[in-house]
Amino acid sequence: MVMTILIGLIVLGVLYFIALYNSLVRLRNLCKNAFSQIDIQLLRRYDLIPNIVETAKGYMKHEKETLEAVIKARNAAYTVAQSLSQNALDPQLMKQFLGAEGALGQVMGKFMALSESYPELKANQNMLQVMEELTSTENKISFARQSYNDAVMEYNNQREIFPSSFISNMFNFQSMIPFELTNVEMKDPVKVKFS
Repeated sequence: MVMTILIGLIVLGVLYFIALYNSLVRLRNLCKNAFSQIDIQLLRRYDLIPNIVETAKGYMKHEKETLEAVIKARNAAYTVAQSLSQNALDPQLMKQFLGAEGALGQVMGKFMALSESYPELKANQNMLQVMEELTSTENKISFARQSYNDAVMEYNNQREIFPSSFISNMFNFQSMIPFELTNVEMKDPVKVKFS
């Protein structure tokens, strides 16, 4: 009788251990999936930026430095995003990505402010269309970022609570970094006004 109870308790313990492990795996995969949704929208934005710069070139001939800075920042952010999409769990890559996104946000803000002084550019139909797509994409990025951050918070909470913390340490479930904007300027959305 005692042996049966002991075996039953061991089986229940193993099942509980397996359930906690599977829960951590499920939450980690949820985070990866949520980041892939951000990645899809970021790629769309990275594709739109060269179109915006190309359209603006004809109007902003004296702003070559700004246009080149936009493309340079876009390429840097794109490169880090590609690496991060291969390993969304790497905290160092996430920090690099957030820095690259911050730099891109700053030069895009400067570009948008400068473009305000070119009325012909603001009236260009192609520019209006691309900017509308960019605005839509930025909104989708915001929603995807919120979903990702929610998944990361749930995952990090699960890996830190007792007794999951033992399993997360035993099987090296690393903490994940949320997609947070650290610069005050980055928290303000890019102003897109071409009307």
